[in-house]
Amino acid sequence: MWPILTVLVIASIVDLRSRRIPNWLVIPFLLAGLAAGGWTGGLYGVARSLAGVALGVMLAAGLCYARSMGLGDLKLCAAVGAWIGPFQLIYALLATAIAGGVLALGYAAWHGSLRKSVGGAGRVMRHLAGSGLRPHPVITLENPAALRMPYAPAIAIGTMISFYLT
Repeated sequence: MWPILTVLVIASIVDLRSRRIPNWLVIPFLLAGLAAGGWTGGLYGVARSLAGVALGVMLAAGLCYARSMGLGDLKLCAAVGAWIGPFQLIYALLATAIAGGVLALGYAAWHGSLRKSVGGAGRVMRHLAGSGLRPHPVITLENPAALRMPYAPAIAIGTMISFYLT
């Protein structure tokens, strides 16, 4: 748990400051997760780590395609999956979604845009329900007027909660 917590704290700090999760942090973290899986579980451990990576990528890819999550967040989810495997990752991502929602409400309130953000979330949900994962034409990460919340802290909180749920 300590290597995971350390990297997640660093990723959160960097994401809060720069709105980016750098490759120099997540790629070695992912590779170390694969190595740790092999070290502790042999071929089964590597397969478990690879399954965690695949699940993290699959679940975050849709949000990236819809322009609701950045690729750094996807890579961080995949790297966490390499360390904790697919079963615990399911709990981590569910807890991340809840933590992300709570943090988003607080973040929007802090920036004085709670009403606008909640309305925008509703518009995005209606758009996704009607058009699948196609990005909303206006409400995306690329829109410079959009309120963009760093998501690494939510991933960190969700991952740490998953250790207590499994």
